[in-house]
Amino acid sequence: MKGPRTRNLRQSATFKATPHSVYEMLMDSKKHAAFTGDRADISRREGSRFSAYGGWISGRNIKLVKDREIVQEWRGRSWPSGHYSVVRFSLRKNKTGTRLIFTQTGIPEDEYDEIRAGWKEDYWKKMKASLGFLDQLKKIH
Repeated sequence: MKGPRTRNLRQSATFKATPHSVYEMLMDSKKHAAFTGDRADISRREGSRFSAYGGWISGRNIKLVKDREIVQEWRGRSWPSGHYSVVRFSLRKNKTGTRLIFTQTGIPEDEYDEIRAGWKEDYWKKMKASLGFLDQLKKIH
């Protein structure tokens, strides 16, 4: 059986936070839920399952290198049955914090535009706001 036509995506984002803080936002269920505003159940073991955005996103951890890299099989609930993309988050320390390089391969073509915008709005923008809020709290205490 042939799968859907797919496209690949590459984005980058810079965060005023350590690679550890960015990794934790992505891999800690409570921190992920806090910045997205929706339930997340994320395992920290390779081969284990995860879900985010109240189950709208699900998948499996392929490779985890603490504070450096996350590779996951990833799918949206509306995708064709059995179809997964592969996402990779690479984290690198830079002068201002962390540079995240993101790739996603195998995105169903008819969902590409929505997913491309979704990573920017629902992940990078919300993560930056959340990390900025935490930074301000540290300054208060």
